[in-house]
Amino acid sequence: MRALVIHAAKDLRLEEVVTKPLGPGQVRLRVARGGVCGSDLHYYNHGGFGAIRLREPMILGHEVSAHIAEIGPGVSGFTEGQLVAVSPSRPCGICRYCAEGLPNHCLNMRFYGSAMPFPHIQGAFREELIADATQCVDATGLSAGEAAMAEPLAVTLHATTRAGHMVGKRVLVTGCGPIGVLAILCARRAGAAEIVATDLSDFTLDIARACGAERVVNMAREPQALDVYAAEKGHFDVLYECTGVAAALAQAIATMRPRGVVLQLGLGGDMSLPMMAITAKELDLRGAFRFHQEFATGVELMRKGLINVQPLITQTVPLAKAEDAFRVASDRSKAMKAQIHFSDG
Repeated sequence: MRALVIHAAKDLRLEEVVTKPLGPGQVRLRVARGGVCGSDLHYYNHGGFGAIRLREPMILGHEVSAHIAEIGPGVSGFTEGQLVAVSPSRPCGICRYCAEGLPNHCLNMRFYGSAMPFPHIQGAFREELIADATQCVDATGLSAGEAAMAEPLAVTLHATTRAGHMVGKRVLVTGCGPIGVLAILCARRAGAAEIVATDLSDFTLDIARACGAERVVNMAREPQALDVYAAEKGHFDVLYECTGVAAALAQAIATMRPRGVVLQLGLGGDMSLPMMAITAKELDLRGAFRFHQEFATGVELMRKGLINVQPLITQTVPLAKAEDAFRVASDRSKAMKAQIHFSDG
């Protein structure tokens, strides 16, 4: 079978890889769609991000949907041909954090397409994937593209859970890539009363508006547009910071009401924080890292029509031209979520 293997920055190859045998509790999957994520782009464009660098060739990808091709011993509840969303998160279940109910902080996490450990955890951008049945969530009724959005949706659902009570809250979203726009959808579903979104691209801001933001601001054209929200100690109750840029965080904190909640989702490396403002306003700074049970919740919300991710899927590229998906996904004036078409089932 073929897989997309990254060897170094801008060195992406479609290679033949060995097919593994099917074990107990596992299913063999024909991958249908794969979404190019920000981390995939970091590996493709830069060979890694921060201190995390490629040290060996690695199959990319962790946002995938697939069809069941074969069912292993001890597996029930699935049928051949069934569309599933595949969670890339495989916590060990036995470390101290798994035992404490924090599987997203598993000490032995196996997350598809990650160069954090060595040997690297190989990813899911391959024609055929052997997965634990527990990773698969029924996606019947969704398109393959929608099902492949379950992973980034789970990230923002987890962040929304971290925010706490959302009904009636005023929300600011900085950065309107896929995570930022999905945060808008989640905040609206959770009961937010007002959502303002910022970015540097009109293309992404148009999608943010279509997905529920009352006001969108292009900070490249209107760098002082948020100043009005800083009056009387601030306006917003909740901030989804999705850029990972220190300047965006500092400007957003000035608009936060006392005892507001700052959710940091953007991973741009270490940042300097305006600690005096955070302290004086008694702000809660909360990280939001990965997800676990929110993956199945996201699929259920999509299947019930309560969250619509279709507007985010802007390009679908055949596997033979997969590198085009990485190129277009790097251009935020044209792409929100570029996906790779592996198969139809």
